[in-house]
Amino acid sequence: MPAPGLRLRTAPTADLSPRELAAVRGFLDAAFTGRFDDEDWAHALGGLHVLATTDGELAGHASLVGRQLIADGRTLRTGYVEAVATAARMRRRGVGAAVMAEVERLIAGGAELGALASSAAAVDFYRARGWLAWTGPTAALTPDGPVETPDEAVFVLPTPATPAPLDPTGRLVCDWRRGDLW
Repeated sequence: MPAPGLRLRTAPTADLSPRELAAVRGFLDAAFTGRFDDEDWAHALGGLHVLATTDGELAGHASLVGRQLIADGRTLRTGYVEAVATAARMRRRGVGAAVMAEVERLIAGGAELGALASSAAAVDFYRARGWLAWTGPTAALTPDGPVETPDEAVFVLPTPATPAPLDPTGRLVCDWRRGDLW
């Protein structure tokens, strides 16, 4: 059950004011305790932001951006989840679950696949929500050609539009971007 008074707002990056964007960036910097850099921030922009607030204070965030992933030779329109965070004071109170429920609704309504890269601490959270661990090899298309990306904790969420069959033991390739590829 979400925290009392929790409010969710979904907005495209373009609809957030410079002040709101600065507040989200500050929130993410604090939530990731110095492990959130400018490239991580860039990855979180250009799509939709799910913002959770309590008493007017930011309590949770996730971004959903469009990416192209290739599975079994098929390019899939993917809703890729970035910058998922909950304020320390609000953890284990349903904030992350509420934010992710909205993200999952958006993925199911417009993507062929949902995907994200998980920290070790969040693996059980995503599994409990029905996300599937991608157990096959992962790679990225780079300016120098495909590069293997071992040791990534990639999770996927099939949608009603996911082409069948999806084999999580096969190879999954992501599109190129600066910074962390997944």
